[in-house]
Amino acid sequence: MDDITSAAAEPDRLRLLRVLGPSHVWALGVGIVLVGEYMGWNFSVGKGGMIAGLMACWVAGLLYTCVAMIDSEVTSTVAAAGGQYAQAKHIVGPLMAFNVGLFLVMAYTMLEAANAITVGFLLDTVAGMQGQAGLNQQPFIVLAIMFLAWLNYRGVLATLTFNLVITAVAFLAIVALFVSVQFGASAVPLDFSAITTDPLPYGWVGIVASLHFGLWYYLGIEGTCQAAEEVRSPARSLPYGMMAGIMTLLVAATMTWYICSGLMPWEYLGQAGTPLFDAARVTGSTGLMILLFVGTAFATLASANGCINDASRAWFSMSRDRYLPSWFGAVHPVYRTPYRAIVFLVPIALIFALGAPLDQVVTFSILSGLLGYTFMTFNMVMFRNKWPLGKIKRGYVHPFHPLPTIVLLILCSTAYFAVFLGYGTQLSAMMCFYIIASLWFHFRRYKFVRRGDQFTMPWPKPQGY
Repeated sequence: MDDITSAAAEPDRLRLLRVLGPSHVWALGVGIVLVGEYMGWNFSVGKGGMIAGLMACWVAGLLYTCVAMIDSEVTSTVAAAGGQYAQAKHIVGPLMAFNVGLFLVMAYTMLEAANAITVGFLLDTVAGMQGQAGLNQQPFIVLAIMFLAWLNYRGVLATLTFNLVITAVAFLAIVALFVSVQFGASAVPLDFSAITTDPLPYGWVGIVASLHFGLWYYLGIEGTCQAAEEVRSPARSLPYGMMAGIMTLLVAATMTWYICSGLMPWEYLGQAGTPLFDAARVTGSTGLMILLFVGTAFATLASANGCINDASRAWFSMSRDRYLPSWFGAVHPVYRTPYRAIVFLVPIALIFALGAPLDQVVTFSILSGLLGYTFMTFNMVMFRNKWPLGKIKRGYVHPFHPLPTIVLLILCSTAYFAVFLGYGTQLSAMMCFYIIASLWFHFRRYKFVRRGDQFTMPWPKPQGY
């Protein structure tokens, strides 16, 4: 892995293919996130009750709408693999870029592990319904991650086309369940009496605490930025795909809360492993149970598939710029994928999927994501100050600046407090991990970075330079 060998320069002669359109961007963003409607979000109900869960859904939706608006402007201008990492290296500086890249890799790798855990849990649940309790989940976890890594290895177009199909099926399954329940297909009627009898079982602090897992409804939508170097028209595809994605998720999240909260007691819902599938079981309809089983399986696979794509692009981009050993920055000569980055991250995902509890893995992913969103607030302000409107060409200009940035920073600060209420030790451990990683980069790795080579955008000098 010597950074000065001639082999290290080999990957630079190969480029990722520009083959994606807006629908693929939508499939990447929604595909990663839609699993949040099928599992994980319901822990917010357990933290504060039904009303708290709904408020967390909408407040988190506002947070991610701000994320989508900010990312749409910056990424349509900085159209390079690595997404927020590429933004940081152009706008802020090397140390911030290294940390942002690490946030992305860890957020997506942990989300991939959580998806694999859910696949195993879902199959175990179905086996238990057939009288075969105690299914060994580990082979299915390994098989899911290995298959999706192979698919990513073989090419991005096939990978995201696959995501487009299974994401659409998973979304339509939620719509079908919602419509069916509304038209009386459920053997159990919708019951929201808990809203009036016990609206806030843990008081107002429960609302704050519920925001922690409310983020799971939308976590990963920012991953659309990772495809910036592989879309045919970044200025059009990235804003359209991302904004369409956040609107899709807002609708799906609200329908999910409505169905599950109406069919199941909040005490059970707050700790369920597969809430939408459980809601389908409550209806007593075999057809809906099969449909939601397929939807849950497809949502988890689509999310894990997109996570492998995004984590590998972030790792690849950092390696290409020598923030990490450049050996990982290789592009496959036939499939034109960052194959070494894909393969390297597989065992990391497997370690967490096989050895960590679901809520811990989810929290690790959420915290890494939150750190990335906090960076966006400073990044957006610096971007507008250094290159004001009219100085460089932007593919999209988000309105109301700086209001979305201020709102995002306030909501991120609230979310940190929400995580601290339940997972303070893990929050402290993660901050220590990123501090140690920053020190390693500063003292051991920075000397390999070629600052001049990493600036790929044809921009004028910043304002006040």
